[in-house]
Formats: sequence, C-alpha cells, structure tokens
Amino acid sequence: MDFSVMIAVMTFRLRAPWVHSLKEKRMIVKSLVAQLQTRFRVSAAEIGEQDTHQIIVIGAAAVVPHRALADSLMDAVSAFVEENTEAEVLEETREIR
Repeated sequence: MDFSVMIAVMTFRLRAPWVHSLKEKRMIVKSLVAQLQTRFRVSAAEIGEQDTHQIIVIGAAAVVPHRALADSLMDAVSAFVEENTEAEVLEETREIR
C-alpha cells in the first residue's frame, strides 16, 4: 500500500501601516493565526520579522493526501487571509513537499 502524503506550506508577508507597537502587532498576529488554525486545521505561526512593527510574516502548513487537496486548501487559506485582515498582502509563497 502506498501511504504517501504531501505537505502544503504557505507564507504570507503582510504590511499593517497603522500598527505602532509590538503589542498591537501581536494582537493581529494572534487573531489571524488562531482563525487559520481553527477554520482550516493548519499549523500556523508568526515566522519572521517579530521585532518589526508594521511587517507580519505568517507561515501555515498542513499534511494532505494529494495535490488537488493541497491546491484547494491553499486557495482557501489565501482567500481567507485576503478577506479577514486589513493588512496589505505584500507577498505569498506556496510550496508542496
């Protein structure tokens, strides 16, 4: 039996120009990460730029059984991030491993 699995990995680089403290930034990050984890059952975390007030870098990953599900999941996560944050999406990367 073939039990191969794939890992769908995404990173988002966001800009929130109205944020003027790390406390404000943490509130945004915490909310978005929790929503991604709850809604899509992905692992998600802030993965970079932790000391920069207005830049947010979030990574998300999920184990999936096949490429079609990976593509579908990543499309849904991307749309959710676009629609559920006031921050501007500067960059999005996708990878299937």
